[in-house]
Amino acid sequence: MGSIIGAGFASGQEIMQFYIKFEDKALYGIILSTVLFVYLGSLVLYLSSKLKTNSYENILKYLLGKKLSKFMDAVSLFMLAGGLGIMIAGSGAVFNEYLGTSKYIGALLAAILTCAVLCGGLQGVLNVNAVLVPVKLLVIIIVCIYALCHTGIITVPEHKNTIDAAGNWAWSAILYVSYNMIIPVAVLSSLGETVNKKTGVMSGIIGGLALGGTAAIITLAGLAHYPQISQYQVPLLHLAQQTGYWCQKLLALLIWLAILTTAIANAHGFASRLAPHNSRRYKLIGVGLVITLFPFSLFEFTQLIKNVYPFFGYFGLILILGLIITPVIIKK
Repeated sequence: MGSIIGAGFASGQEIMQFYIKFEDKALYGIILSTVLFVYLGSLVLYLSSKLKTNSYENILKYLLGKKLSKFMDAVSLFMLAGGLGIMIAGSGAVFNEYLGTSKYIGALLAAILTCAVLCGGLQGVLNVNAVLVPVKLLVIIIVCIYALCHTGIITVPEHKNTIDAAGNWAWSAILYVSYNMIIPVAVLSSLGETVNKKTGVMSGIIGGLALGGTAAIITLAGLAHYPQISQYQVPLLHLAQQTGYWCQKLLALLIWLAILTTAIANAHGFASRLAPHNSRRYKLIGVGLVITLFPFSLFEFTQLIKNVYPFFGYFGLILILGLIITPVIIKK
């Protein structure tokens, strides 16, 4: 959950683009995505435990075969590095827009904290998510419920058969899951030696349902304020205006924490692929990657998302198809 609930999710912008804009079909998309997240999350953890993996390399070979797995391995490394760079830029954007400070301060703080967590190894990554993910979920749910309570009866707008780059509501939901599964696969596959099959499957179910439930609450709150909410870059901050000044500031902090946990997940996935987690080499690779990608803070956060994320989604379809088809074919 920590690797999926990034800046786009916590700000409400992802939910706006992939679900809310389809209006009365939005909740159908949420249901489809929830089913996919539950199934795929459980499957990745089950396979990781079964194969005793410590990185996503073995998972890719199992799902895609030797040749295609090498290609997807290279793409995944690029995606993880690119995602980390985007999160560093995002941290700078939050500090600049919501705190009025230099964006380099926010970027530097995210870089330093990411390096510090990586130096704690796998346990450090798990500890950070165990603390921050519940906080993120709690604040998002409080803001959305408050917005719903002060709106009255929700009237879902009539669907207008919206068609754009994401296609219809079903294709949009599939693409959302597709680009959001790259990082979780990299992170969850590193747990194969520490998580048993039963725990893995239950974790996948609970995590998927929690993600879907949170997305549904954001969608309902967004639909209650649609279409005016579509004019905002950070839709949840618009909803938070109803709760007062301090709630807005708290939500800005939440978005930054979402960026931080996603940055950590990206860096961990990259480093654990190239070195055993908790090893000195793992820490050096992780820290080196963060330092190398720090110049991404020079670029605009929104432009990076606009140009890079669609690329992630279409390549992620290869992995999704492998997860859905391979376990059916290989029954051993």
